[in-house]
Amino acid sequence: MKKYKKINATPSQVNKFYNLKNNILLLTSICIIFACSQVDDHPQTKQIEHHDEYHGVKVIDSYRWLENFTSDEVKAWVDKQNMYTKSFLINEFKDEIKKDLESIWTSEYLSTPFIVKDRTFFYFNNGDWQQNKLMVKDCDLCEERVLIDPNSFSVDGTVSMASASVSPDSNWIAFAISDGGSDWRTWRIMNINSGQVMDEELNWSKFSSAEWSPDSLGFFYTKYPEPNGEELSAINGSPKILYHLVGSSQRNDEIIIQNLDDPLLSWSITISDDGKYKIVYTSKGTDERNLISIARYEDQTLIPIVDQFIASYSFIDSSKNYLWFLTDHMAPKGKVVLLDFDDLASGFTEVIPEKENAISSINMINGRFVINYLNDTFSDVQYFDTSGSKHGSLKMPAKGTISGLSGKKEESSSYFSFTNFIQPAQIFKLDLETNSYKKFWEEELNNFNEEEYESRMVFYPSKDGTLIPLHIAHKKDTLINSSSPVLLYGYGGFNISLLPRFSKGFLAWMNQGGVFALANLRGGSEFGSKWHEQGMLLNKQNVFDDFAYAAKFLHSEGIGSPESTVIQGRSNGGLLVGATMLQYPELFGFAIPQVGVMDMLRFNKFTIGWAWESDYGSPEDLNHFKNLYSYSPYHNIEKNVCYPPTLITTSERDDRVVPSHSYKFAAKLQTLQGCKNPVLLRVETRAGHGSGTPKDKQISEIADIYGAALNLML
Repeated sequence: MKKYKKINATPSQVNKFYNLKNNILLLTSICIIFACSQVDDHPQTKQIEHHDEYHGVKVIDSYRWLENFTSDEVKAWVDKQNMYTKSFLINEFKDEIKKDLESIWTSEYLSTPFIVKDRTFFYFNNGDWQQNKLMVKDCDLCEERVLIDPNSFSVDGTVSMASASVSPDSNWIAFAISDGGSDWRTWRIMNINSGQVMDEELNWSKFSSAEWSPDSLGFFYTKYPEPNGEELSAINGSPKILYHLVGSSQRNDEIIIQNLDDPLLSWSITISDDGKYKIVYTSKGTDERNLISIARYEDQTLIPIVDQFIASYSFIDSSKNYLWFLTDHMAPKGKVVLLDFDDLASGFTEVIPEKENAISSINMINGRFVINYLNDTFSDVQYFDTSGSKHGSLKMPAKGTISGLSGKKEESSSYFSFTNFIQPAQIFKLDLETNSYKKFWEEELNNFNEEEYESRMVFYPSKDGTLIPLHIAHKKDTLINSSSPVLLYGYGGFNISLLPRFSKGFLAWMNQGGVFALANLRGGSEFGSKWHEQGMLLNKQNVFDDFAYAAKFLHSEGIGSPESTVIQGRSNGGLLVGATMLQYPELFGFAIPQVGVMDMLRFNKFTIGWAWESDYGSPEDLNHFKNLYSYSPYHNIEKNVCYPPTLITTSERDDRVVPSHSYKFAAKLQTLQGCKNPVLLRVETRAGHGSGTPKDKQISEIADIYGAALNLML
C-alpha cells in the first residue's frame, strides 16, 4: 500500500489536511494494520474450471459462474465484497467530500426550456428532491406548475422518469418510466390540460423516444420482445416500431416496421414539423452509418433514399418538397445537403459544405440553420440561410459548451444553456431577429465563487505523435507540483464527445485541493468521424495510449506524479481505465473503472452488447478476436504484477453493461494482485448504468470513490 504524502495545497488547505490526519490519529495504528490485513484477506472467490475456444485459442474463464449475477450465490458473494470494501470507505476525506456535495446539491437546477405551441416546459429541482420535476407554463404570463413529479413514483427515488414527449397540439405528453435504473421503459400518457394519467401502459420498450403523429392522436415507439428468461441479461434483438393510439390497449398497437429475418436491425422514425413527411432510419448496432427511407405521411410505402451503410444521415427540417439533412458522406466533419422529394432522381445537393470544424448539432430556427461547431472542443455557433450563406454567429464572453437551441423554423427565439468546467449552468433566451440574448436563469451554488477557479486547454502528443486536447482545472490557490492529487477522466469511443461542462462531482475534487484533467481521446467525435475511426475497431489501442500519455504529459509538466494520479471513466470509459491501468500500472496511484466493459470476448452475449461490435469488433472474427484479446481487461491481468489500488463500481440492475463484467474483473484482479494495493468492488443496489440515479445515491458514490482515492494515495 502506498505511503501517505503531503497534500499539495495552500497553507490553509495544508492545515486542514493535517487536522484531518490528526482527527484519525486514534485510528491510524489500527487502520493501517487492518487495511494491510484486509488486502491479504479480501473475499475469496471460487474458481470453476471452464474454457472456451476462439479460432483455435483456448481461453480460460474460471469466474464464468459470476455471470449468473441475479442468483443467490452471486448475491451472497456481492454482499461479502461490499462489506470488505466498506471498511476502506470509512475516512475523513469521504466525510468532507460528502458534506461539501450536500451543500453543493442544495442549489436549484433548471433545464433548458422548450416550447410546444404556447406552452413552455422545463425540468426543475429545488436541491432537495431525489428526482427532477417536469414543470409547465401554460402561457408566457402564467405561473409554472408541476406537470409530472417522479418523486411520487417511489419512496426512495429509485423509480425515475427517463424521457418525455409532448404532442404537437400540446394537449398530451407521453413519458417513460425506469424502475431502478434499468434500460427497460414503461410508457404512460397524461392529458396536460387535466393532469389525468391514462390507464394504458406500454411495456418492454427500450432505446426509444415517443414520436407523435401530426394529428396528436397517437405516437410511434420501439418495443422489444418480452425476455424469455432473465430480463436484466437476456439479449435484446428483433425490435419493432409500433404505433399506439391514445386510449387503446398496447395489444392493439399497429406494427409499422419489423424484420424477423435480421434481429440485429433497428429503426427509428421522425415526423417532420409540418407533418408532411415520415423519415425512417435503419441502423445496425451503434454504427453511426444508417439507411434512410422517406414517405409522405399519409402514404404507406416508404421510398429508399440511402440503401447502403456508407455514411450517417440525420434529418434537419423540411419546407414544401425540400428536405435538409446533416451527413458525413465524403465530409467527416459534417455538411448540410438538400433533397427534392419531387425530384428524387437528382439525389442530394450540397448546401453548406464541410468546414474546418466538426458539426456538433444543427437546427433550423427562424428560417435559418443554427449550427453548433466544435472549435477545439468549444462551441462555435454560426447561422446560415437556406442557400448556404453565412449570416453571423453567436458570441459568448467565455469559451465553453452551448446546448439547447431547439425550435421550429417559424419561431424567432430559442433558449440555450452555457457552461464550462468552472462555470455552472447559465440559461439564456436568444432573439434570432436581433441576435441578442438575455440571461434567463443561472445556477447559484453555496460557497462557490467562479473567480477562485481556473481552467485551461492544452494539446499534448500521444504515443504516435497525434495531438490530443487536454482540459485542466483547479482552484487558483492550489499549489501545483508533483505531489498534487490529479483526477484524469476519459471516455474515447462510440463517436461521443466529452465537452467542457460543470460537474458537482469534479468541483468536490477540486475543493479538496485536487487538479481535474479531462482528455479528449480518439474514438469520440470532437473532430468528426475520422477522429472516431482512429479510436475504434483495430485502432482501439490508440485510445489507451492517448490516456496514458495524458498522464505522462501532466507529470512531465510537474502536475502530479504516478503516486498521486487517479484515473476514472464510466462504461466504455470503464474499459478505458481497466485496459490502461493493466498496460501502464506504473503511471497511476489509484484507478476507478465504473460500470465498465471488462470481458471483451463476451460483451456481445448480454442485452444490447451485440450492438457494440460496430465499435469494438466481433470475437467471432479472427482479426477482431486477436485485437480484443490483446487488451481485454479481464484477460490481461498478469500474476505478480503490482497494480494500483483499484475501486471498481457497478450496479446490480445495470442491464446496459451487465455487472458480471465488473464482478469477474474484480475477482481475478484480487486473486492475481502482486502487492498489497487493495482491489475493491462497490456494487450499488436499486440502480442501473447511471441514468435516473437519485440524488442521495449520486452523492454517496462520489464521496466514496474520491474519499477512498485520497485516503489511499496521500
